[in-house]
Amino acid sequence: MPQVKPKKALGQHFLTDLSIASRIASTLDDYSGLPVMEVGPGMGVLTRFLLDKGHDVTVAEIDTESVEYLKENFPALDGRIVEGDFLQLDLNEFYNGRECCVIGNYPYNISSQIFFHVLDYKDIVVCCSGMLQREVAERLAAPPGTKARGILSVLLQAWYDVEYLFTVSEGVFNPPPKVKSGVIKMTRNGVTDLGCDPVLFKTVVKATFGQRRKTLRNTVKGLVPAGTQLPADDPLLAKRPEQLTVSEFVELTNIVTTLRNDSK
Repeated sequence: MPQVKPKKALGQHFLTDLSIASRIASTLDDYSGLPVMEVGPGMGVLTRFLLDKGHDVTVAEIDTESVEYLKENFPALDGRIVEGDFLQLDLNEFYNGRECCVIGNYPYNISSQIFFHVLDYKDIVVCCSGMLQREVAERLAAPPGTKARGILSVLLQAWYDVEYLFTVSEGVFNPPPKVKSGVIKMTRNGVTDLGCDPVLFKTVVKATFGQRRKTLRNTVKGLVPAGTQLPADDPLLAKRPEQLTVSEFVELTNIVTTLRNDSK
């Protein structure tokens, strides 16, 4: 069967270097007993290594041409191809609440959305790894005090240990992207309770990074009733969002909760 034609609208850049595909597949070596969901397999360059390693693989593919290619060339995937958008897939329902892993050479144009979606299933996704645009990969793993740190950095690192593993050059793709790629691995940490309201935590993170040049004292004002007096000497409020650790964001969320309750 002819090769699948990469489609710009789907953000497809097919990896052609088998050694890199093998390295990405090896990120799940410690999870051989868990089912694996591969996102956007394309022509199966990563799928091949996952199957060779004995993983229980299901693939989610939105491109009908890729689906036909996989059906013809990967008989082991019979009944294991989800034809549709991973972003619409309910992993809890699909795996009946069972723990699983997610992996992929993720489409650049929706990679952030994919990780927000994974975050919705943090209770069952114990490991998520793969390749995405280097800038985004660096952002996910960015530590406090770095310019790359953003909303996804904090939200993911609250629940996962995020590692930036290695960089991939433009020349090993068809077609070559205009930017380098990065491979990351996220491993579920031991946190089951953040120690604050998780919904408000997410709101606080998004609100503060939405005005990242301002100090927290200024952005927090928009999260509490007008006229609320903020703590005068709390050094936390003098910082900017990218400077905060996850635990400091938890502390900030609890400050907002207290201020809201006191104003009632």
